[in-house]
Order: sequence, then structure tokens, then C-alpha cells
Amino acid sequence: MSAVSIHTVLDQLLNQQDLPLKDVINRHFSPHYRQRTNGVWDDHAAFSQHIRKLREVVESARIEVLDELHDGNRYADRHCVYVTKRDGSTVVQEVYLFGELDSDGRFLRIEETTLMLEGAEADRNIGSVK
Repeated sequence: MSAVSIHTVLDQLLNQQDLPLKDVINRHFSPHYRQRTNGVWDDHAAFSQHIRKLREVVESARIEVLDELHDGNRYADRHCVYVTKRDGSTVVQEVYLFGELDSDGRFLRIEETTLMLEGAEADRNIGSVK
């Protein structure tokens, strides 16, 4: 199992929009993937819908991994995402993430909490927009 990094995953999801979304999601996320963001659970289909919406809204994103830990099939990190939206506005989110990987090294589960450091109030939930 190769070491996954949220930097690579987010870069492919948000910045490499020429890559087919379905391929990127299949590469990094198990078909049984579940994600809890700020207390709300999404299944694989709802997560895919979220990423499709983000690709519509986000022009580019810079990902800064502040802390990262791998321990067997467990992954944890703290990262900041600096988003430039297509309308020119910006959002900065700090994310605390705990994840579990499947036997192929894809995310099976992520539980995360986001903290908006900069941005409009309307962007507070950009981490779960659909």
C-alpha cells in the first residue's frame, strides 16, 4: 500500500480538473467511502456530488499540510486550503482530518472538522457544499 497524502488527493480533485472526476474519486476513495464533515455524514454518492459542486465553484486551491501521520491503515492530518473561487473571492479553511484506508490504500472513511480562517460567511460550509 503506497502512502496516501491529502495534498495529492485535493490537488487532483480541485486543481487538475482536466482529470475525469470519476477516475480521481475511484483512485483515492473506496466504493464504500463515508465522510463526516462538521458532524454530518455523507456516503460515496453524496461525497461525489460535493466534489462536482466544488469543481464548479473553485478556480484553484493551494493545499498546505501542517501535520501528517500514517499508522498502518490510519491517516491523520491538519491542513489549510487556500481557495480562489471562480468569482475571484477567496476562502481559507483549516481542516483537522482523521481517516481510515482500505487494503488498496484508498480512503474508506474520513472524519473532519473545518475552521474557516478567512472568507465570507456564505462560504463557511464550503467543505460540505452540494
